[in-house]
Amino acid sequence: QVQLVESGGGLVQAGDSLRLSCAASGRTFSIYAMGWFRQPPGKEREFVAAISWSGGATSYADSVKDRFTISRDNAKNTVYLQMNSLKPEDTAVYSCAAARSTVVISVHYEYDYWGQGTQVTISS
Repeated sequence: QVQLVESGGGLVQAGDSLRLSCAASGRTFSIYAMGWFRQPPGKEREFVAAISWSGGATSYADSVKDRFTISRDNAKNTVYLQMNSLKPEDTAVYSCAAARSTVVISVHYEYDYWGQGTQVTISS
């Protein structure tokens, strides 16, 4: 079992930056691939970014590529999402997820554990 807790969300203006954190507890964090997903108001959940268990491989949605960076610190059992040049369309509830896999995963149904999510709101 893995418990995930996100933090770092908030209300910022367009063009600002935020860094989300996802702290994991429970079973060995380093063997899990991690991902970030978001659900904009009134829309379906969508993939944002993912990272392999070692941190050596990453994947991004086209909409966030070159603006967001996913990283992990296995010693701290934490995965991060650095979000730069934020846009109003980035407004969503952001959730992290863990999958028992060594490779990058970009589809939500392959993740085993989910956090509760943190709200990110970007004003124009």
